[in-house]
Amino acid sequence: MDTRPAVDLNADLGEEVTDDTALLAIVTSANVACGYHAGNAAIMRAVCAEAAERGVVVGAQVSYDDREGFGRVARDVPAAVLREQVADQVGTLASIAAAAGTSVRYVKPHGALYHRVIDDAEQAAAVLAGSGDLPVLGMPGRFLDLALTAGREVWHEGFPDRAYAADGRLVARGEPGAVLEDAGAIASAALRLAPGVDSLCLHGDTPGAVAHASAVRSALVGAGWELRGLGRA
Repeated sequence: MDTRPAVDLNADLGEEVTDDTALLAIVTSANVACGYHAGNAAIMRAVCAEAAERGVVVGAQVSYDDREGFGRVARDVPAAVLREQVADQVGTLASIAAAAGTSVRYVKPHGALYHRVIDDAEQAAAVLAGSGDLPVLGMPGRFLDLALTAGREVWHEGFPDRAYAADGRLVARGEPGAVLEDAGAIASAALRLAPGVDSLCLHGDTPGAVAHASAVRSALVGAGWELRGLGRA
């Protein structure tokens, strides 16, 4: 029996800003943009088809309706509206994934929504209501707490390509040093974070994303980690 520790390696895909095919050869789970902050049906089909061929787990990366701001602009969206927007995103990707021979296995908020649901119980509940009973991926906070209370599977993630503040949150993108760019430093951060999380996220929109992902994968494998997609036994 394989007794190596296991961790997932995920990346944001379908955002039209990186080499999705190259990243899908490296990661084990794909957070697929569902059209609200980036992407479209054709891109979703291409990513899902490649993910199915490579055995990469597909997740729905849901966001505020904000293509202009790439989903990173804080918005006050009524809970009922957000619930329907999330349901639309998950439903669209689920149909496309099924046609490609795979399925949506989890949900992960993107950008401003990701950070909002850490603290905002109403917005967190809306995302959960709109995403059925899918497992959730995120950082500790209201979103994961409510999911656990509802009996849903929860996976914790870490960000080796981002700097952390003293409170365990990510340093705001506008701050100096918030986004790491050195592949060696990112790989080292991945090794530090891996024991405490289920999944490590690499941002697909970061310059050098493919090189960063490759460095992280090599470092983890070299340190004895098994890379395993979310929900895979």
